[in-house]
Amino acid sequence: MLKNQNRELEVIGLLPAAGQARRIAPLPLSKELYPIGFRYCDENHNLRPKVVCHYLLEKMHLAGINKAYIILREGKWDIPQYLGDGAMSDIKLGYLMMNLPYGVPYTLDQAYLFVQKAIVALGFPDIIFWPDDVFSKLLARLAASEADVVLGLFPTDQPHKAGMVDFDQEGRVLLIKEKPKQTDLKYMWGVAVWTPVFTSFLHEYLITIEASRQQNQAGNYPTKEQELPIGDVIQAAINSGLQVQAEVFASGEYLDIGTSEDLVRAVRRFAQSKI
Repeated sequence: MLKNQNRELEVIGLLPAAGQARRIAPLPLSKELYPIGFRYCDENHNLRPKVVCHYLLEKMHLAGINKAYIILREGKWDIPQYLGDGAMSDIKLGYLMMNLPYGVPYTLDQAYLFVQKAIVALGFPDIIFWPDDVFSKLLARLAASEADVVLGLFPTDQPHKAGMVDFDQEGRVLLIKEKPKQTDLKYMWGVAVWTPVFTSFLHEYLITIEASRQQNQAGNYPTKEQELPIGDVIQAAINSGLQVQAEVFASGEYLDIGTSEDLVRAVRRFAQSKI
C-alpha cells in the first residue's frame, strides 16, 4: 500500500506483453520468456533458467508490489502457462487480453477497470534494467510529492530507439521526445509509476481518439503500422497540466531484449550469472 494524498492506495503492476517481437523473429516462444541467465530454484541451490520477465517481477516484489496484471495478445499462451499464478516470483498474477492493436496505451487501458483506484507501476517484461530498487525509489518520490506520474530515467546513447526526456533541476519533466533522430538529451524513460489521475487521463484520452476515428475526423490517429507511443500520452498529460517528475538513475542500465543488439549483450552478460 502507498500513502498518497492522505489515502492508502494499493500498488498494482502492469506488464504489457502484447508485442510480436518482429525485430528478433522468428522465436520459438514469447520474447518475455526468453532465458537470460540462471536462478536458484530451491534451498539446495539447484539452477534453472531465468526468463526475461522474471527480472521485472523480482524488482516489483522488492518494492512491496504483490499484485500485477499481464496484458497479452492472442496466441501468447505460453506466458500464463509458464508464470501461472505468480508463485515463482511471489506476486499474484492476473491476465488480461489486448483489444485494439494500436500500441501500448491501448494495451494498458485494458486494465482500467482493475486499476482505476490504484497506484500503477509500469514495467516492460522484455526489458532488463538496473538498479534493483528502481520501483522503491519511484514510489517513494510519488508518495513524497504532488506528482501524478514519476518516470524512471536511464542514460542512453541510442536516442532514436527511446522516449527521450527533458527535465529541470527539480526533476520536473518538461518534454518527452519520441525516438528523435538527433537530440542533446541524454536520458530516456523506461519505467513509471502513476496515480489514478493519470489512469483516468489515459482512459479518457483514448476515448477521445476513438471518437474522432469513428467520426473520421482524426487525421493521424494510430494504426497497426504506426502505433501510439505511451510517451505521447504522457506528453499530452503534461500539456493538460498534470505533474510529471523524473527519478534519474545516472548509473543505471536498460537492455531491451526485443532488439538483437541488446539481446546479445544480455545473453553474454548473464551467461554465468545466478541472480
